Amino acid sequence: MKHSFYDVKAKKKVDAEVTEKVTYGKKGNERYAFKGKTKDARNLTAFVSKSVWDKAKV
Repeated sequence: MKHSFYDVKAKKKVDAEVTEKVTYGKKGNERYAFKGKTKDARNLTAFVSKSVWDKAKV
């Protein structure tokens, strides 16, 4: 699955393959995110809504 991430080093949006779905925070106060990698193997993180996170097939 592809998703749009913001590449801080390049200062632009890039499309990358989602490698995993992760959650941050305590129970009841979670934040949902996708993890990916750039072509030169730098890590990317994009925070998304719970509905988008639930629909994703990773």
